[in-house]
Amino acid sequence: MSKGKKDDKAARHTKRAKGLKGATDAPDMDGADALEDARDGKASAHAHASGDARAAVPAKLSKSDYEDLLEPLQVELNNMARWLQHAKRRVLVIVEGRDTAGKGGVINAIAETLNPRQCRTVALDKPSEREQGQWYFQRYVTHLPAAGEIVLFDRSWYNRAGVESVMGFCSPEQTEAFLAQVPIFEHLLVDDGLLLFKYWLTVDQVHQEERFAERAADPLKRWKLSPIDLKARLHYEDYGSARDRMLKATHNKHAPWTLVDFNDQRRGRLTLIRHLLDHLPDVSVPEQQFEFPPLGHAPLHERYKAKPKPLAPYPSKG
Repeated sequence: MSKGKKDDKAARHTKRAKGLKGATDAPDMDGADALEDARDGKASAHAHASGDARAAVPAKLSKSDYEDLLEPLQVELNNMARWLQHAKRRVLVIVEGRDTAGKGGVINAIAETLNPRQCRTVALDKPSEREQGQWYFQRYVTHLPAAGEIVLFDRSWYNRAGVESVMGFCSPEQTEAFLAQVPIFEHLLVDDGLLLFKYWLTVDQVHQEERFAERAADPLKRWKLSPIDLKARLHYEDYGSARDRMLKATHNKHAPWTLVDFNDQRRGRLTLIRHLLDHLPDVSVPEQQFEFPPLGHAPLHERYKAKPKPLAPYPSKG
């Protein structure tokens, strides 16, 4: 990395340490005032992702530029996580979208530098026979966050409005019932203090086809393909219609949707994370400081007086 980039990165870290947006001067350590401001702005989030927004999208990001831009966001995510524990709030992020849109990638970008005991990812398999006989929302409720936790849903109860509806895994009556019930269900969650974020990742079919082909050709990504994915290729417009119907029924001031362009997945991740951070309090909770006095002796080596012994190191290439 060049000296200029290192200086820029150091400046960004210093800025966060001092507190963005005057956070260190904020007496509201629980972020109640900031949350009120965030709620006021969330209702218009859906509109910001529509219309002519795509025309203004810049060129595709390189990997190095993406990593430079992601790092300060991940520092902010860690600051937010400290506030979350301090304030004992609960955050649920629902990530939905078409196959190959990039749900797993953005979830990993959010979670990879956070404490896994605090931040959990939930990606449920198809319901078991027992779960099919439960209240539809029941298997999701057990995964909701407790105080101080962040939960990231890689798909969610909105499967009923999307893949289940389009592929015929539920009846039209079940879809109608879901669309009527989910606003009530989410209203109850939000009224109970849950901070709920719902993101839909958009992707054009040309990019979806490229990503399907990449998965088919890459043995490390082939597990992501399923027979349902192949059938879904024939239903691109049907999925769009199901999405529009879902948005019409479930986008409201208590639990608004935010659409994010994921034709460029790297830029899409940055856009989503920036939006998430902007809609949570920017309150600086001091980090716990640790002192490391001198060890007092030379560092020791591992010694083994009994079996088993460590494996032989993996050989170098060539």
